[in-house]
Amino acid sequence: MPVTDPEHATGATLLEIDTRIDTAPHPAVVADAAGIVQALNRAARALLPGVRVGESLTATAPGWLAESHATLAGTPGPGGAAQGWVDRRSLEGHPVRHDDGTVTWWLVDDTDTRLAREALRTEQARTAFLTEVSTALLGSLNLQRCMETTVALATENLCDAAIVMAPARGGRYPTVTVLRGGEIVHDVLDVDAEEVPGLAEALQGFPPVPSRWLDPMSVPEWLRPTGFGEVGSIVVTPLPGHGVPAGALILVRGAGAAEFSEEEEVVARLFATRAGVAMSAARMYDQQASITETLMRDLLPPTVHQLPGVEFAARYRASQDGDRVGGDFYDVHPASVEDGENGAESLVVLGDVCGKGLDAAVLTGKIRSTLHALLPLADDHLRMLRLLNGALLNTHDARFATLVLASVARDGAGVRLRLTCGGHPAPLIVRADGHVEEAPTRGTLIGAIPDVRATTAELTLGPGETCLMYTDGITEAKGGPFGDELFGEQRLRRALGECAGMPAEAVVERVQMLASQWLGRGTHDDMAVLAITAPRGQHLTAVGGHGRGRYTA
Repeated sequence: MPVTDPEHATGATLLEIDTRIDTAPHPAVVADAAGIVQALNRAARALLPGVRVGESLTATAPGWLAESHATLAGTPGPGGAAQGWVDRRSLEGHPVRHDDGTVTWWLVDDTDTRLAREALRTEQARTAFLTEVSTALLGSLNLQRCMETTVALATENLCDAAIVMAPARGGRYPTVTVLRGGEIVHDVLDVDAEEVPGLAEALQGFPPVPSRWLDPMSVPEWLRPTGFGEVGSIVVTPLPGHGVPAGALILVRGAGAAEFSEEEEVVARLFATRAGVAMSAARMYDQQASITETLMRDLLPPTVHQLPGVEFAARYRASQDGDRVGGDFYDVHPASVEDGENGAESLVVLGDVCGKGLDAAVLTGKIRSTLHALLPLADDHLRMLRLLNGALLNTHDARFATLVLASVARDGAGVRLRLTCGGHPAPLIVRADGHVEEAPTRGTLIGAIPDVRATTAELTLGPGETCLMYTDGITEAKGGPFGDELFGEQRLRRALGECAGMPAEAVVERVQMLASQWLGRGTHDDMAVLAITAPRGQHLTAVGGHGRGRYTA
């Protein structure tokens, strides 16, 4: 190896460095097996001014280089590369062994490569974090759950404490707070958002204020999580929603932690965007569910009210088992207890709107509301049907309906009925001996033509006898052994003949069970049945006038 380095010589036996090596762009350090520096080229002398020929690497060279040389000297083979920093430069040391036991360490600057790799790893970690955020948040449509997930993910990845503040309700802000590793706390704060710079703006959806502009010492006590020490830095960023802000996210780090960098603030904003969208979707779902529940309340089949001396029971099944409403409906409008004792009539309605699903249910709601308004005219069935027909013809809905009206009153030990059909299958009467007959009533469809005609049948039920009102979803239920045969009226009549003397609850339960068994897994229309029974002897009646009850004499 050419050239002795007299400037750095210490009296030791030195190696000469070849001119080509001495002028090479990469630093080169030559050391023997004991770790004594034998030579350096010009680039090495410029990079490592403290390293001297004849001195130990341990005493003068960077620690990572000295350790790697010591490890290499104790192992056979070419050895692996070493890596470390000198000032702000990242270097990779590649060893070359020589026959005389010395090793030349070529130091290659890989600062840009290492920074690029670290930036890539950082970006991959951030992408994985944001993917986790999206998966965790969008998997729930519960607002509180989304808020809890937001603060939990924030403290795991971005800060020491996190607060989600929802828009004010009545001047108070629902909040969810958590310290890293602590329990999530729900609260409702009656505070002034203006006390925190940028918070009021964030709650309105304005862009965030940079963290470096926020003085941690100005953070009010209500924003400082319980048990949290001195605040070192803070980020306040909006939670964007679907047109309306979903709230604000506040990230807090302690005094001993590093301050938020610009890159971390960018990640915080991306995180807040995903959280805000999830919270907004959850809030919209909650609002829609509340609205739907309110509107659905008047569309669902009602509770059947009971009358002294008369049994009522009803069952409903929508065309789709996942639906709650459809085109079939029934109502019982009871007379008062006092009037009932004097023979006043209660009105029972069962109907079927053309179509099924929510659209048909909306029309059933209109029909039920109209009939309720017409209750003062309940003694004249034909007039009620004609007024309802006129109301339906004056709407934009082209659907028609079929109805059966039943006025019910006690008559001694029995029950007196007046039945009128408007295009609907006539009710079936089950006598005490099991004989089944059809009520002699007919009528035209409601909402189809201007002129409504109908006949009213009057009859009496003796003790143990039942009048069954039903929709065509029962008789037209298609199933059986081959899946294509209708349940039919004859099969319904035979089933009813076996129900003689049974309570109303048992009759409707039996009919619906047989129809469902006949269907199997096949598709079907809406199905509704309602039974009016004159009780006899000991029978099942309702507690408080609703639903299943106890045995009474």
